[in-house]
Amino acid sequence: MGEDKIERSNGFFIRNKPTLVMGLLALIIAGTADLFAGFFMVTMEDYLVMIPGMIVLIYAAIGMRGNIFGAMGSRLGTAMHVGTFHMNFKKGGVLRSNVESAMALTLIMSILMAIIGWVIVAIVFGNTYDFIKFVFISTFGGVLAGMLVLIVNMGIVYLGSKRGWDVDDITAPLIAAAGDVITVPMIYIAAILAHEMLPDSVTYILTGVLVIFTIYLTVRILTRKSKRKRKINEAKRIIVQSLPILLGCVFLELIAGLLIESEKSKLIEHTVLLLMLTAFLNEGNALSGMLTSRLSSMLHIGTLPRARIPPREAGENFSIMYLLALITFIYIMSIAFFVEPNDVSYLTLLTIVLLSGFAITTVINFLSYYVALAALKFGLDPDDHCIPVTSSIMDVVSTVILISVIMLFI
Repeated sequence: MGEDKIERSNGFFIRNKPTLVMGLLALIIAGTADLFAGFFMVTMEDYLVMIPGMIVLIYAAIGMRGNIFGAMGSRLGTAMHVGTFHMNFKKGGVLRSNVESAMALTLIMSILMAIIGWVIVAIVFGNTYDFIKFVFISTFGGVLAGMLVLIVNMGIVYLGSKRGWDVDDITAPLIAAAGDVITVPMIYIAAILAHEMLPDSVTYILTGVLVIFTIYLTVRILTRKSKRKRKINEAKRIIVQSLPILLGCVFLELIAGLLIESEKSKLIEHTVLLLMLTAFLNEGNALSGMLTSRLSSMLHIGTLPRARIPPREAGENFSIMYLLALITFIYIMSIAFFVEPNDVSYLTLLTIVLLSGFAITTVINFLSYYVALAALKFGLDPDDHCIPVTSSIMDVVSTVILISVIMLFI
C-alpha cells in the first residue's frame, strides 16, 4: 500500500511538473509584485482617508483589470491550443480583435465602475467626492493601467508562442500581478492630477474627451461589418458577450471594496495586514484564473469529461491548486511579516493565512469547475465568462473569508 501511494505521488509530480514549475514561478513573481502594490497602498494612506470611496475604486479597478485581461489571456491560450493564433495584427485576426475589445471594455467599465461606485459609496457611507473627478480618476487611471497591462499581456503571449509554453499556466497569475502593481500607482497618479495638479475645468474637459472617445470606439467596433459573409466580427462578439458579465462583476468587485473600506481603520492600524491584503486576495484571483484557464482549454479540446461530480482530471487540477496556494500564501505572509515584524505575531499571521487560504482554495476549485460547465451548458464561451465570473465572486468570497478570520484573531 505504501509503495502504491509513493508511485501515485511520483506519477502526480511527473505528470504535472511543467504546470507546477511554471505555475509556481508565475505565482511567486505575481506575489512579489502584489506586495509592491501593497507597499504602494501603505504610502497612499492619506488619499485613502481623504477621498471617500478611494479604496473601493482601487480594489474594483484591480479586479476589473484582471477580469478583462485575464479573459483575453485565456482566449489567446485557447487559440494557441486549437491552432488559430498568429502573432500578427492582421485585421480580423485573433490578436487584433482581442486588443481592440480589451481596450474598449477597459474604457466602458472604468466609466461605469466610477458611476456605480460613486452612487453606492454615497448611499452606504454618506460621503461624496466630486463626481466628475471621481470618473476622471477611474477612467484616466484605467486607461493608463490598461495600456501597460496590455503590453505585459502581449509580451507573455509573444514569449509563450516563441518558446512553446502553455500560457494557461502563467497568464492568469502574471496578468493579475501586473494589474495590481500597475493599477494602484496609475489610480494614484490620476488622483493626484485631479485633486492637486489640474484645474477643475481641465479635469472636466479631459473627462468629457474620454467619455466621447469611449462612445466612438465602442460604436465603431459594434457597427463594423466583416468583408466575408457569415464571418463573425470577433471584437464585437467579445464586447457583446462580455459586457453583461462584466457589469454584474462590477457590483461584486464594489461589494468587495466596500467590505475592505468598512475595515479600513483596522487595516491602516495594522500595517502588515494592509501590506499583505492586496497580494493575498489577488493570489486567490491568480489561482482561480489559472485553474479556470486550464479547465476551459480542457473542455474546448475534449480532455475534461462533463460530469456533475468533478472527475479525476479535475481532481488532479484541484490538488495542484492546493499545493500552489500553500506555498504562495505562506511566501506572501513571510515577506509581509519580515517588513513589519512588530505589528502582529508570526503565529497569528500563519494561523490566519492557513485557515483562510484553505477555505479560499476549496471555493476556487469547485467554483471554477461548475462555472466552466455552466458556461458550456448555456452556449457561452468559457474563455469569455469564466475568469470574470470566478474572479469577481472570489474577490467577494476571499474578502469575506479573510476579514472574518482576521476579526477572529485580531
